[in-house]
Amino acid sequence: MVLESRVHARKLVEWAKDKPEVVVFSADLTSSTEVDLFRDTYPDRFYSFGMTEQNMMSFAGGMAREGFTPFVHTFAVFLYRRALDQIAMSIAYPNLPVRIFGFLPGITTPGGATHQAIDDIAIMRAIPNMTVIETGDATEVESVFDAIQPIRGPVYVRQLRGDIPRLFDPTEPLQVGKARILSIGSDIALFSSGICTEEALKVSAALQRVGVSMYHVHVNTLKPFHTQEVVEIASQVAYGVITFENHTIIGGLGSAVAEALAETGLGKRLIRIGLRDTFAHGGSKTYLMKYYGLDALTLVRSIEQLLGETLGIDEDDVQITVQQPIRSTSKAEDL
Repeated sequence: MVLESRVHARKLVEWAKDKPEVVVFSADLTSSTEVDLFRDTYPDRFYSFGMTEQNMMSFAGGMAREGFTPFVHTFAVFLYRRALDQIAMSIAYPNLPVRIFGFLPGITTPGGATHQAIDDIAIMRAIPNMTVIETGDATEVESVFDAIQPIRGPVYVRQLRGDIPRLFDPTEPLQVGKARILSIGSDIALFSSGICTEEALKVSAALQRVGVSMYHVHVNTLKPFHTQEVVEIASQVAYGVITFENHTIIGGLGSAVAEALAETGLGKRLIRIGLRDTFAHGGSKTYLMKYYGLDALTLVRSIEQLLGETLGIDEDDVQITVQQPIRSTSKAEDL
């Protein structure tokens, strides 16, 4: 697997070159949200607000009313906790085309509870008119700009930064409302999102070796949700459904799948993998994913729970080789 650096930074500059209506906002995290290249390339279209997220959101609403398309950037946790009222009243209520990019989703930062957006999807899903997207690899990070362009109202994008894997073919861009079918199977249905899809792919070969058939779907659109598709897939498997997300299990992907199954009366057992009603402490991404059970081995144990049998898969069976990018300067602890 190959990692690529600063995909958001490079693609945004290229994509916006013939779109003078696109303006970029930053809340004192310009380099940390990879918009320093946009600032240097198009200085007349870049606005730095300092640590005033509430003002930034209201200003974005005003600019959108004047015909601009503001692309707001900051850490996810700062935008929905500090500026929720402004997002709701200045942007979502008048249904304005503001693009809100939240970085450091879930436990991808060692900054602890103050920097970890673990409930952002739950909150943003509940705001009327808001579309909610979560990217899972370099292909989705670079193609999300075109994907959300036709949407007339506000969009929240849970975005990745730094060194990120390319899991999906670049010729198959992200499409809003269309999930990715990664494998078709008849035993288990797995719905994964964000960085958890990369983790889930680690178990595919091991499951095939022991004869477990998994229907694996990568979900990039949390709202509007793929209700009909989820139900159709869940109805085809014998043992049950698993959701796998870098978020609390309350209000995110797991809840959306549970709502879909319940509303259609489909009686399938559901296991939700995610943070279980807890704040997370600081640490590396690898450490935190293992500590809080968001790793490949936890997925294997959940599959065993649904099947009612032990598969004999251990940690050595779910390792993959990662090719680091050349000249990478990304550091997970960067703020």
